[in-house]
Amino acid sequence: MIMDDKPFIVSSHDTKIDTDYADWLTDIKSRYRSAQVKAAVQVNAEKLLFNWQLGRDLVIKKAEERWGAGVVEQISLDLQKEFPKDKGFSTSNLWFMKRWYLFYTENAEPEKLYQLGRELQWSDNQVAKKLEQLVQVFTDKKVHQVGGEFPLPFALVPWGHHIEILKKCKNIDEALFYVGKTIEQGLSRDALINCIKANLYKTQGNIVNNFAEHLPPLQSKLVQEVLKENYDFGFATVQHEIYDEYDLEEALSKDVASLLLEMGTGFAFIARQKELVVGGHTRRIDLLFYHIRLRCYVVCELKAKPFEPEFAGKLNYYVNAVDELLKTPDDNPTIGLLICADMNTADVKWSFKGISTPMGVATYNNIRIEDALPSPEQLKQRVELMQREFSKKKKKEQSN
Repeated sequence: MIMDDKPFIVSSHDTKIDTDYADWLTDIKSRYRSAQVKAAVQVNAEKLLFNWQLGRDLVIKKAEERWGAGVVEQISLDLQKEFPKDKGFSTSNLWFMKRWYLFYTENAEPEKLYQLGRELQWSDNQVAKKLEQLVQVFTDKKVHQVGGEFPLPFALVPWGHHIEILKKCKNIDEALFYVGKTIEQGLSRDALINCIKANLYKTQGNIVNNFAEHLPPLQSKLVQEVLKENYDFGFATVQHEIYDEYDLEEALSKDVASLLLEMGTGFAFIARQKELVVGGHTRRIDLLFYHIRLRCYVVCELKAKPFEPEFAGKLNYYVNAVDELLKTPDDNPTIGLLICADMNTADVKWSFKGISTPMGVATYNNIRIEDALPSPEQLKQRVELMQREFSKKKKKEQSN
């Protein structure tokens, strides 16, 4: 039936809903979502490319020498007059464009910018697809080359994020670290600012490990960025000052959401006390995770005491077991993570010798002790006491 001009109310009717229709509808939705992503990527890319090229023009044309010190302000006024609805032509924004271009072209080694793109393609399928879309968009423009040209991954980062990175980062390595994090994790502007305030660039990647010896270079670098050298377990409470691994594991498992937040983006909780039966003997992994971007299992062993060399052997056993029994051909090698109360770096490194499985050792802090915390009744008594003392003090002041 072809729609005519007769008025009608749209409703569901005279339709046979079957699996073919459902599959077709799913395909339509998928294609439209893909079109939305492509459109958003392309629009942001074009704007970022414009900003980069305007910053380049200001540098290459030596605009201030040629047309005077006020030329940037003049360009700002002229562009705002021509495009009154666009908000990106303020004088400060134009200065940031010039500074942005200079920061990366004067300080960056070409290989570092290429390396960023390679790491992103390896780390996440969705990011890789977006990069492929950008290549298609810019193929004719040849803007993804380095050496004064636009670095392709930059187009996946909003302009406001670039400004924050530019304002707060001291060198090219730190800036590229946060550019990569923004793309990989889809960081909001506030989340990016918090990461920079927390100095994530310095605190990530310092875990004692053997990843470089047993993983491909790109994967090794990404794993080191994902795992921390110290974990803040301040969300967990144990009952007594003297506690063991089981108590620690129990405290952490009571708040899996907070545990995953502390572990970092990309961790999926698989199991606690995951049982393995080998040779008729049962053994249990404390915590088992899967990391979505790394595409591998992460075996986590907890120790409520300082590191001992024998801990490495046990972790090695569990990593091998997961590789044999759970890992699929599509998964990357399983990672071992031991989190203990304290450690001596030399002890850890010597323990790793002769072990071929990738693993790292970190510490934890800030576990709360329930006995050390006042009970609700005690808190109530303290508040009442403070109120009485405040009341007495106020009456004394009034009588004087």
